[in-house]
Amino acid sequence: MNRIDTIESHERRSRLGMSQVVVIGLGAILTFLLYQLTRRIMIGAGWDTYDTWTVITASLAAMACALPGVFLVIRRQSMMGDALAHTTLPGIVVAFLLTHWLHQSGWISSATYDSWRHAAMFVGALLIGILSAVLTEWVQKLGRVEASAALGVVFTTLFAIGLLLIRLRADQVHIDPDCVLYGIIETTVMDTVGDSNVPRAAVANGAVLLINALLVSLFFKELRISAFDAAIATTMGINATVMHYALMAVTAATLVSAFESVGSILVIAMLIAPAATAHLLTDRLDFLIGLSLVVAAISAFLGHLLAITLPAVVFASLGYPEVLDTNTAGMMAVAAGGLFVLAALFGPRYGVVSKLLNQARLARSIIAEDVLGVLYRLEEESGVGALTLDRLTAMIGTSTWSTRIALRILIASGDISKRGESYELTAGGRERAKHLVRAHRLWESYMAKHFDLPTDHLHESAARVEHFLGADLREELAAELKDTVEDPHGREIPPEQS
Repeated sequence: MNRIDTIESHERRSRLGMSQVVVIGLGAILTFLLYQLTRRIMIGAGWDTYDTWTVITASLAAMACALPGVFLVIRRQSMMGDALAHTTLPGIVVAFLLTHWLHQSGWISSATYDSWRHAAMFVGALLIGILSAVLTEWVQKLGRVEASAALGVVFTTLFAIGLLLIRLRADQVHIDPDCVLYGIIETTVMDTVGDSNVPRAAVANGAVLLINALLVSLFFKELRISAFDAAIATTMGINATVMHYALMAVTAATLVSAFESVGSILVIAMLIAPAATAHLLTDRLDFLIGLSLVVAAISAFLGHLLAITLPAVVFASLGYPEVLDTNTAGMMAVAAGGLFVLAALFGPRYGVVSKLLNQARLARSIIAEDVLGVLYRLEEESGVGALTLDRLTAMIGTSTWSTRIALRILIASGDISKRGESYELTAGGRERAKHLVRAHRLWESYMAKHFDLPTDHLHESAARVEHFLGADLREELAAELKDTVEDPHGREIPPEQS
């Protein structure tokens, strides 16, 4: 590995460690507060079995969608999921109309009508999902347009056809456009299996979840390789094209199970948002899959909880006390979006707040080491290394506030001591500063040996790199430079051991 790459890798690891501590701490606090708040809200809202089954049904639908959504996200085909959520509409409507016509014609009995209808909708969505993928590729190749433009043409056209069919046939067949677009999870749970309290939608979504989990387990290697690099998958004997169409088919079939629960418009939130949120928290595929399922379930629970509690609080303060609740499916999307925002802010590697904390920690560490380096060099030149706060600030080139914080950290760690108004190195601080100066001069010597650079161009690079050269890298540099005892400026390179 290139030494610069090694240094960058070390820097990334150090940043990740601090970020993980921050995120775990914040996560523990937020989890405790959320538990206490949820407990009080549920008691006040009069939570019952109906609410429990609503959450279970929504969770199963969300988790079923999250599994194929993971692979859409890592393949950078999230918009394909959006397209399938829309293009399945004409397939479902055509299947619904066909089964209704067969029922009216006497080909299907009333007793088997529901089972035939669900099977036809499943097949219709499956076929239209594959058709959408094929049409997108055809438009892209024949029309010589980019993938996003081809996708936009296909999914808007098919979705418009589906809406047109709904509007044309809404009077003859009971098709509620609001139900199709936004879902009716609140009433879906009333349709139970036999004499039990188990909703049919929960059984259907649970079955699809199990099937998706089984398929992911059986074809995990093929899905992973084809998702990250189709060319490598082909060289290994995996047909990436078949895996692509299979993923589209599974995604379309999954959408059918969630269609009646969350609707065509909102199903995209459950398909992509949990996977995108998990992707901000981890880069490991197995962890990503597990986290996406957790996020999906939490989104469903928070969505229903907020739907039955938040509107009453908000609208009562606005003078509309008659507004008590809102649509659960829509609030699920809001909850999923909220979790995504939290991950975007506090994610261990990609979170905005985490990055700011890492940068602040790194800057603070660099300033503290610069203080040690300045005191060591002064002691090396004059025999006495003691400086006031103002002198240290001027020599380092930072703010007084930053230098004061660095000094407090160094005093707490025992690396420097304060005598009057001046600061000087302790024995431990002198040893740490010696390693820092050794790293600086070894890097200057290494650069001078391998690059044709003027001597005055070496210091700036070494001043940056010295903070990331541990004992192992210093040892490698020393071995590379062999018997070099002075840097290009003629200053002695301190030994590793006193």
